[in-house]
Amino acid sequence: MMSEKKKNLIVRSITGVLFVAIVVTCFFTPIGMLSLFTLVTGMTTYEYCTLINENTEVEVNRFITTAASAYFFVAMAGWCTGITPAAAFIPYLLTIVYLFIAELFTKAANPISNWAYTMLAQMYIALPFSMIVVLAFSPSSDSEAVYNYLLPLSVFIFLWVNDSGAYLTGSLFGRHKLFPRVSPGKSWEGSIGGAVFVIIAAIIISLTLGSQELDNGRSMLVWIGLGLIVVVFGTLGDLVESLFKRTLGIKDSGNILPGHGGMLDRFDSSLMAFPAAVVYLYTLSLF
Repeated sequence: MMSEKKKNLIVRSITGVLFVAIVVTCFFTPIGMLSLFTLVTGMTTYEYCTLINENTEVEVNRFITTAASAYFFVAMAGWCTGITPAAAFIPYLLTIVYLFIAELFTKAANPISNWAYTMLAQMYIALPFSMIVVLAFSPSSDSEAVYNYLLPLSVFIFLWVNDSGAYLTGSLFGRHKLFPRVSPGKSWEGSIGGAVFVIIAAIIISLTLGSQELDNGRSMLVWIGLGLIVVVFGTLGDLVESLFKRTLGIKDSGNILPGHGGMLDRFDSSLMAFPAAVVYLYTLSLF
């Protein structure tokens, strides 16, 4: 009879393969990417609000906060593609104003905490996910946005390679804890090993497809730099979510992904990696 540990491993593996397949496939078309990550943004925000409401004395309006996050992603997509003007953000801004004003009538014991956790959802989830759109679309000479799947997809690839490489090397050689107060399982050896694997992946991307996307005479160095940025900030994103869960006293953010926990558990690294990748690439464009 199959042991429980083997069953969990099989379930985790199947979920992981399906997750990677769905994410990779969605980038084949802009509609697919925008549809999936609008859904992901909404689901992640709803999960976050549920955790806050169940594990603290704070009461966050789950429906409106979730709708605001999803709308912000859509508005950013419309603006980056040139389909909608900047005025598309006005409903989002009105929603944020409403969430502030609504506390005047709820008679909550601590409205400041309600405001803080509500706005954190926008800063921690909605804004980082919208950076996927910023990487995916770039203006062309005829003022029409060009869809570029490789840059945002490569961030996910680097995150996956880093996780796998860090787990492998950490299991074999891990001795020195990286951040024991927040995540006892991570080691410096694992982090370094993950970075080495990511550098190799960056070189492969640069030699195959990358020169077409970052053709500035130093494509390989730029890709390696992007990979290392993703390693550092992806790891920090993982630690931030671990601290978030420790603060709430929970193990997993949810159970929607069998063997992998919730949406925050699955996308925690990307919530820091994508903003960092945008800052890195836009900073390079200035020089």
